[in-house]
Amino acid sequence: MYAVWELTLACDLSCQHCGSRAGEARSGELSPAQALDIVDQLADVGVREVTLIGGEAYLREDWLDITRALVGRGVVVGMTTGGFALDAARVQQAEDAGLRAISLSIDGIGQTHDAQRGRKGAYDAALAAARRVAASGIHLSVNTQINRLSLPELPALARLMAELGADDWRVQLTVPLGNAADRADLVLQPVDLLDLFPLLAWMQQTLLEPAGIRLRPGNNVGYFGPYEEWVRYQGAEGAHYSRCGAGEYALGIEADGTLKGCPSLPTTAYAGGDLRVTRLRELLTREPLRRLAERTVDDLHGFCRTCYYAEPCRGGCSYTAHAWLGRPGDNPLCIHRALAFEAEGKHERLVRVEPASGRPFDHGRFEIRVEDLPARDAPTLAGVPLARAAAAQPSDGGAHSVANLRRRLRVL
Repeated sequence: MYAVWELTLACDLSCQHCGSRAGEARSGELSPAQALDIVDQLADVGVREVTLIGGEAYLREDWLDITRALVGRGVVVGMTTGGFALDAARVQQAEDAGLRAISLSIDGIGQTHDAQRGRKGAYDAALAAARRVAASGIHLSVNTQINRLSLPELPALARLMAELGADDWRVQLTVPLGNAADRADLVLQPVDLLDLFPLLAWMQQTLLEPAGIRLRPGNNVGYFGPYEEWVRYQGAEGAHYSRCGAGEYALGIEADGTLKGCPSLPTTAYAGGDLRVTRLRELLTREPLRRLAERTVDDLHGFCRTCYYAEPCRGGCSYTAHAWLGRPGDNPLCIHRALAFEAEGKHERLVRVEPASGRPFDHGRFEIRVEDLPARDAPTLAGVPLARAAAAQPSDGGAHSVANLRRRLRVL
């Protein structure tokens, strides 16, 4: 079993796509004693791997104590970070505490990254942090949000992975959750997957595999279709995605002890209890945690209910489906689905009809509209010519002008 643990909601960045709307610490975050008790609870039920997140995990004063306690119980510990203040001292302290892996968030080249992260200098800080980690004994990964700003810069980012010495590159789709729920223009539409998946397969074979870097798509990047073997499994014949693991082999813990089946699930709909009050072993048997783990084809709806891959897929990523349509079981961000509509000259467009409330992990309400597939003269990635994007280098400065970024995001 694997857990993602939000140590604090405090953060030194202000990301446009942050699902938890991080910035200030939560009220009632765990005390040091409560956090160490949760360490014991995790180990006692057989959790073998924990990823520490925030906010920014290193802003919690006892993050190293928690790391050491987990390692002492035989748990493999990693951390996902924006890296803005991940200086040499913190990297050394993390290595000494037994932290096994650090995943740095890099969402674009230069100003594109800064614009999404809401702070000038975030890109340079992330690169410096990545190089510190690569020079240490800690495994380095990079994670990237795929959205309309980062999409045309993915080839340049793939080349950057090799320059940084990353072992793997973790990518996931930006979902309209939290801050991103307020920026529906930032997220990809289903039709964009028709460009994204061939690009991912090409990058894996042409840029990443020769450099010894593994592409690791997140649970919301899918599913099936002609690119599955290369995008997710490096060409392994017959390999395919197998349903959301929320509540079955994955857990999420919020900084106040709230338990969910996945850290990104909307809290209001999926909170499975409070670890300060009820032991994890008991909560794992209760309905909120079992709901997704025990989902069957009968729980699917819409396109997913009648899909050829319904049984192995079970509607894909639960939090992605819920963020778009208000419940799991019908996931419009699916390449097999996009290709099926393309074959009929159609595509699905998601239109926001109700805004989000402004709370962590909240979402608005969207409706699916089926429209004629628009004609295109030449292939592009979010408006950037494909040939230019494919040839881009990290030193080129990114695909977007400052004026365009300001217009799109109204930051910096």
